[in-house]
Amino acid sequence: MRTARITAVVAGVVMMAGLTACGDKDGGSKAGGDGGGNGSPAQAAAAALRTASEKTGAEKSAKVETTSRSGAMTRTMKGELDWAEGVRMTAEMTGQGGLGGGKPMKVLATPEAMYINLGLGGKPWMKYGFDALAKQNPSFALIKDQMQNNNPSRAMGLVIASGKAKKVGTEEVRGVRTTHYTATFDVAELTRMQASKDFSEKDMKALEESLKQSGTKNETVDLWIGPGDLLVKKTEKAQNNMGGAESTVYYSDYGTKVDVQEPPASQVNDAGKLGAGAAGGGLKG
Repeated sequence: MRTARITAVVAGVVMMAGLTACGDKDGGSKAGGDGGGNGSPAQAAAAALRTASEKTGAEKSAKVETTSRSGAMTRTMKGELDWAEGVRMTAEMTGQGGLGGGKPMKVLATPEAMYINLGLGGKPWMKYGFDALAKQNPSFALIKDQMQNNNPSRAMGLVIASGKAKKVGTEEVRGVRTTHYTATFDVAELTRMQASKDFSEKDMKALEESLKQSGTKNETVDLWIGPGDLLVKKTEKAQNNMGGAESTVYYSDYGTKVDVQEPPASQVNDAGKLGAGAAGGGLKG
């Protein structure tokens, strides 16, 4: 139960950063499956998203504002994200339904670990090292892979590679004119496309089984591309046995400077050394 709670929290933070949807390692630039013949709507959508993937990825950083729900847990987060060399993030997160008692918490992330300020006495920070967590659960193996290989632009790579990209139309998002695209994947497709080429076959099969057991059948990804061919908004929705999961991420201020300083060791508890029970207990509301 407590290990599951840790999984939900860390996976939830990754989802809020907009990193759960990823394509092949080149971000979809070589992906096939554009769909249809020359000049088809699917091919035109894929071409537009390929340009957006390149432009968004090249920016290397942005401000993010997100809301996510997983079962009974809801979280909001506002912060800054850098993907120049793996993922680095600094943000403030508020959760309801067992996370932090509804109080804002500081979150830091590097390609190696995530730090959450739980306010626990003399050592307020809890460290979740991705190497240690990956040994506990295939979901953590995927999170480790994403934090080391992913970036927001690869959401477009996933949609392109599916061959199911559809242009919905033009819409205004927070005062910005955007073009809306969508695609829906079944669980078999999603599992194989959700990791980079560095993800092991063993972890892949374990993740597939985990998704099946959770009742996850499909996921829908929606993208809104704005001026400069940059990603402005992304939503993900999936149904499962735990009430489903969904996230909405807004991106702005591309190229913003992101400064992530790991907390001093004297202020950090390591969840891997405390054990799953102790770490999980620290996440109760």
